[in-house]
Amino acid sequence: MKIVVFGATGDTGIPLVKQLLLEGHEVTAIVRNPEKLELSGTRLEVIRGDVLNPAAIEGKLTGKEAVLSVLGGNHRQPTTVYSEGMANIIKEMKKSGVNRLICLSAETLKSKEESSFTERILVKVLWRIFHNLYSDMQRMEEEIYQSTVDWTIIRPPYLTNGVPKGRYQISFDKPVKKGKGRITRADLAASIVDQLKNPDSIHRVAYVCAK
Repeated sequence: MKIVVFGATGDTGIPLVKQLLLEGHEVTAIVRNPEKLELSGTRLEVIRGDVLNPAAIEGKLTGKEAVLSVLGGNHRQPTTVYSEGMANIIKEMKKSGVNRLICLSAETLKSKEESSFTERILVKVLWRIFHNLYSDMQRMEEEIYQSTVDWTIIRPPYLTNGVPKGRYQISFDKPVKKGKGRITRADLAASIVDQLKNPDSIHRVAYVCAK
């Protein structure tokens, strides 16, 4: 498939691009700083662009089959990179005739009903620390829900840079039962790529964790 990746220079974006190339996909990485993506290959195209600037991504999705968004950040400052960025991505997808979207979110956005007592305490602490980030991520999800694209939202738990296990657990529309509260970024990348060929993941929220 011909895939566009936003957030390709991030901690999750790099293993995601590697996994896509490993599986034979053609990848277009749209990034603000191309020099940060130290990957190359005949099936990889790196383009300078910024999701907060619609003109910078205009026309760059033409002829593509799917968009993967793994935009990220861990700062505490107010941000619109998730919500405004996603609005711009979806608008450009519609203009370009691209209908498949897989977007990285966070397990922290799950409802209270889906959380155990201990998890609710942890989530409350995390929301207090990263309120701006999670609030904008929540707005991003609303942008996706209101769109007409074939979307999948991925909500992983705590991410690590550990050695990949080559396996993961996934559950749609509800957290994984007895799931481990972490997953390596490489295993997360594999789970994201797997959803490209899984029609059952369309219009679903996928919870992924280590197995």
